[in-house]
Amino acid sequence: MENLYLYILLALSVLAIADLIVGVSNDAVNFLNSAVGSKAISFRTIMIVASIGIAAGSIFSSGMMEVARKGIFNPELFFFDEIMFVFLAVMITDILLLDFFNTIGMPTSTTVSIVFELLGAALAMSIIKVTANGDDLATVSQYINNEKALEIISGILLSVIIAFTIGALVQWVTRLWLSFDFLNRSNVSNAIFGGIALASISNFILIKGIKGTGFSAATYSFTDGMSLIAFIESNTLLVALIAFFVWFLISIGLLLMRLSMYKFIIAAGTFSLALAFAGNDLVNFIGVPIAAYQSYELWTASGALASEYNMAVLSNAVKTPTLFLLGSGMIMVLTLWFSKKARYVADTEINLAREGESRERFKPNFLSRAIVKFTIQASTYVRYLVPDPLLERINKQFERPSTKNVVLKKNELPPAFDMVRASVNMALAGILISIATSMKLPLSTTYVTFMVAMGTSLSDRAWGAESAVYRVAGVLNVIGGWFGTAIIALFSSGLILTLIYFGRGTAIILLLISAAVIIIRNYIAYNKHQKEEAKQFFIKRAESITLKGVINESAKNVENVIRRSKSIIELNIEGLSKQDVEKLKQGRKEVKTLSSEIEDVRASVFHFIQNLEDSSVQASAFYISMVNQLNNISQSLEYISKMCNDHVLNNHSKLRYTQLRDLREIKEQFEKNIFNQTADSLKGLSQEGITELLDRKDRLESIITQKIDSHVQDIRNEDSSPKNTTLYFSLLLKSKDFLNAVTSLMTEYYKSYEENVEPPLKL
Repeated sequence: MENLYLYILLALSVLAIADLIVGVSNDAVNFLNSAVGSKAISFRTIMIVASIGIAAGSIFSSGMMEVARKGIFNPELFFFDEIMFVFLAVMITDILLLDFFNTIGMPTSTTVSIVFELLGAALAMSIIKVTANGDDLATVSQYINNEKALEIISGILLSVIIAFTIGALVQWVTRLWLSFDFLNRSNVSNAIFGGIALASISNFILIKGIKGTGFSAATYSFTDGMSLIAFIESNTLLVALIAFFVWFLISIGLLLMRLSMYKFIIAAGTFSLALAFAGNDLVNFIGVPIAAYQSYELWTASGALASEYNMAVLSNAVKTPTLFLLGSGMIMVLTLWFSKKARYVADTEINLAREGESRERFKPNFLSRAIVKFTIQASTYVRYLVPDPLLERINKQFERPSTKNVVLKKNELPPAFDMVRASVNMALAGILISIATSMKLPLSTTYVTFMVAMGTSLSDRAWGAESAVYRVAGVLNVIGGWFGTAIIALFSSGLILTLIYFGRGTAIILLLISAAVIIIRNYIAYNKHQKEEAKQFFIKRAESITLKGVINESAKNVENVIRRSKSIIELNIEGLSKQDVEKLKQGRKEVKTLSSEIEDVRASVFHFIQNLEDSSVQASAFYISMVNQLNNISQSLEYISKMCNDHVLNNHSKLRYTQLRDLREIKEQFEKNIFNQTADSLKGLSQEGITELLDRKDRLESIITQKIDSHVQDIRNEDSSPKNTTLYFSLLLKSKDFLNAVTSLMTEYYKSYEENVEPPLKL
């Protein structure tokens, strides 16, 4: 039986490594987003700075390990075997939960997950103990550290409101002061901002660093007999003023040397947030395994039975071995460099904070529409209270510089926000996290950094009329995910604890195998999805500012749509023929993706026209027409896919042999006469090629009409299924619409190509 706990300890060690990997993949969003979103410094530099911050922070985090041992439950009321079961249940739940959120690309709170997992497992263990002893269920509350648990939970929830409010207020004041044209402000104004931001960041780094070192209790001549940390904490204002003065002078120096002060702030902020992440969140990944390791050492030294050894010793302060912290820091740094999921999660927050339009991942809902509508109405009333001259002056400070004719690298998006907002995000998040850390509260760094970023986005007017409902919906989805994290963590850890307690070794083996299978399956599925995306040629917005450039770029889009249309039609016809739901689902998924990409291109028409050269304005007519035909193609494919999918899912009778034969024949005719001919035409457009395409289109339309007439006669002479007939006619008629859209697109493309592009373009 003793070996069981050794095996549990070994399992916890493996789970700790895995948890570090999935945890960093989710929490990298906290310290990478501002730097990555602003594009102030290169991605490689960001990663190097963040890696140094993580390595430093991991060494200074030992004080936070107390939360895993006594922050949520009262260890003196549990025995060693019970504690080990609790710890194992927590780690299994944590790794599965975080891996799930990483896979769907949603930032969640590792702090919330660990707190509620500890709470759920401890509650389940307490209920089992109370029930076994025949005590009243009300006594369960004695096993939980109610005061500390409520303090932690309330701190986490309050951080959402506080971070958002302070972020919005500070960003509004900062923008009112510096405007979007901040680089042309006086050196003094910029240096004052730099002094404030860097003083906030450096004070946090100083306090955080000193608290984690061995000389924090040392006394020096200038501290008047006080320890260094006590001196800093009792003279916070003085230290802050000195730091501000020093950084103000450094900022002035950087500006006079024509060096970017803001890049320096962003680099320092990245370091400080990475340090805060490692210092504040390392407990979420290795706190439980380390507590289990220390418990195991104490139990084996005692010689007592596992079911009789009281765990009151966990209430005592125990220093975490530095070797464990260094090893954890190394794993986190490696994960930061190699985890693709970390960047996937980061994209969610960056796009929600982005200025202007982007590919909106979240769909508007009733609540987001209601919030936006209320805000618009409220702002309308506020405008009546503010004098017009003052309102005009405020609005002038929020005017963005023109981005017309700004040249970007191919397929590159502009920065999501400027360096001022990135600096505010980092300075504020660092201040709030450092305050919580100094109070020994495991504040959710995800909540703070995310809500600060959302608050600054709101006050910076990044959420305009075109994007507000999508962004608010996104924020609500993320916050909803946070509450979901808490609920899932609470009940899942309780359930797993129950299985472990009653199933013992067998249950532990099955749970560990199940967890490994789920994680491996998610990993394989995620990699497969990424590889499939990498192989795809997405519909892209036009980036050229000349008619010739637009026409050349559009060739890739046309070829892309035709190729994917062929795949979608094949999937639907094969799925319908074989009643294969999976093929139909795949076809439905592909057409939704295609439609979404085309919709993005449609949404970019305004900006496309705005950025055109004056001599190339006629390109807008071609571009609008092309996008419209692409949209007609996607609508035809959507209808075909929906009809096939609904027919099979509703378990309607299979199409007759002759109907399926006709549909396959039409599909083959499309492939031979339309898809292949279109591809050939794009490689070297000519009058002969377009004429041939139109001739083939006429012949194919004639074939479709014959099929319809023939089936009309069959209906009159034979018994037919109404559902089958409806589907058959719908597919043939919609195929005609698809055919017309393709040939109209190619005709329009040829006309513009012939008039404006020489020599023939190469794909």
